[in-house]
Amino acid sequence: MKTPASFFSFLAVATAQSVIESSSFGYGPALSRTPSSGFIPGWQVKGEAHTPDILSNKVILTPPYPGNTRGYAWAESPITQSEWTAEFEFRATGPERGGGNLQVWYAKDGKDKIGTSSIYTVNQFDGFALVIDSHGGRGGSVRGFLNDGSTDYKSHRSVDSLAFGHCDYPYRNLGRPSSVRIKHTNAVLEVTVDDKLCFSTDKVTLPAGNYFGVTAATPENPDSFEVFKFVVKSTESGAGSNIPVQQQNVDQNQQPIAAQDQGTQQQQQQQEARSGDARSVTEQFVDLTGRIQLINHATNNIVREIGNQGTKSENRHVELLQKSATKDQVANLEARLQKMEDILQAIQRDLAGKDYHGRFSQLQETLRSSHLSLTQEVLNGITSSAPRMGFFIFCIIAFQGLLAGAYILYKRRRNNMPKKFL
Repeated sequence: MKTPASFFSFLAVATAQSVIESSSFGYGPALSRTPSSGFIPGWQVKGEAHTPDILSNKVILTPPYPGNTRGYAWAESPITQSEWTAEFEFRATGPERGGGNLQVWYAKDGKDKIGTSSIYTVNQFDGFALVIDSHGGRGGSVRGFLNDGSTDYKSHRSVDSLAFGHCDYPYRNLGRPSSVRIKHTNAVLEVTVDDKLCFSTDKVTLPAGNYFGVTAATPENPDSFEVFKFVVKSTESGAGSNIPVQQQNVDQNQQPIAAQDQGTQQQQQQQEARSGDARSVTEQFVDLTGRIQLINHATNNIVREIGNQGTKSENRHVELLQKSATKDQVANLEARLQKMEDILQAIQRDLAGKDYHGRFSQLQETLRSSHLSLTQEVLNGITSSAPRMGFFIFCIIAFQGLLAGAYILYKRRRNNMPKKFL
């Protein structure tokens, strides 16, 4: 019996695509071999203002709180094939006014030159970027950007105008992962979202040797970006046509066998439908498990914060107790105040039982008489020690009369002297 041609078609397609494990994650039973250690083989995962969580089925690049966080996952090995297909599954959840952006990069030296940057904060990069955000207020969009290392996106006045392809896609709060596929061959660059064409172009050819990476950034009201898988497969254009020629000439005697194969294929399709339903239930269960893990993680953070607040309150209470007075000190202070109050009451009673008004009047009269006598004595001393003014005036008048008589005598004698004429 000859082998059906459909088998060779399937074999040709299966061999035409192979997973590039060094640049992929999430295609196996678990996202990481050791999820508790926060490690994905072949990838480097880091963040700013937080540490991305690596769970069994996803990596949370940005948490639901707090905001203003960044996260990235960069492959450590470059892509050596020139034709490839990258399948990417993510989910974004957040409040009604939440926001943020998610980028899929295929760039040269991406981890060193791009890091956690978004398309709006990156400087000069060399490669391709697929941006998923809520640009334009249309509920979400998927856009493609290119750069050859000559354009500084961070200082560009209109980064949005640099997009070469886009489509609208409301990706937020769907309750399920969204699937994005990027296909690059020598003939086309194609982007599909949920198995629907977003945009394609035959004018873009990306070189081999670049690195894949995923970055996410959130504002104050954040979206939580979760990545479930990132699978890169190598492709060969025209591989599906390499079917052996001798198998294309099917013998007419194999028609009954083909009918049997058709019935078998229908049974297989039914079984695949059932298995697909089972897989969907399993995926929902895995998704529910991931959500429960996320809730547990958030609850642990809240409990830890409450514990820290309790410790701070206890330390503050101990500090206040140390600064406050003891019971003995308060009792001693009360005793001293009571003693002072008793002394004041005793003085008040003494003042009430004696007539101090007469004594104060007598003391005031004594002070007044002493003041008058002292003033009289001072005036008497000044009068007795002062010189007699009459004698002084007489001396002045006598001196002036003496001067006047001398002047008159001088005038008479000068007038009586003989005059000489020339």
